[in-house]
Amino acid sequence: TLVDSNDAHILAWVEALAEFGREVTQEQVRPLVGMGSDKLLPALVGVALDSHEGHPVEKRRQALMTRLIPTLRPFPGAVDLITTLRQRGLRLALASSGTRPDVDHLLASIGLDGSFEAVVSSGEVAHSKPAPDIVEMARAALGLAASECVMIGDTRYDLEAARRAGIPAIGLLCGGMPEDTLGDAVAIYDGPADLLAHLDASPLV
Repeated sequence: TLVDSNDAHILAWVEALAEFGREVTQEQVRPLVGMGSDKLLPALVGVALDSHEGHPVEKRRQALMTRLIPTLRPFPGAVDLITTLRQRGLRLALASSGTRPDVDHLLASIGLDGSFEAVVSSGEVAHSKPAPDIVEMARAALGLAASECVMIGDTRYDLEAARRAGIPAIGLLCGGMPEDTLGDAVAIYDGPADLLAHLDASPLV
């Protein structure tokens, strides 16, 4: 949602699976982006993440993502949006389907490490998105009720996780997902810059 990383995630999955004899296309992976690896791998090729086949695929995928992270850039307006929200006194948590090393590396690479009161990754909960676990843990870390929160996401799985946690969600189109897959959103914007430009009329107010 902050970083233009979906294509990198797709490429990492395609390359990692190919190295282990599983041929998938980028088009097959794209609709699944936003799921945690524990959900995506079974959905894509019917292999459990913690199986003898799944574990090395995930390890290789993580290595490929580590290589790709330095090439990634934040979406236009992402850093300014986070900075502005903090200046306005909003309390921020990050709930990511990525692994903690990937999340920490990405935040550091765009200068947003230390910008969130809480950071929750897929490895810290029993079930990743679209289950609500990550979102609920992030909310609990802020000590807020669901009615006091708004989530921002760029995939259907972000929005489904928010809905299941009882939290309204803003959808962003910058991740490349069709607008009709973000139907649970209370508002939809092109990306962080568009949300920032319309902040005073947004659900964040």
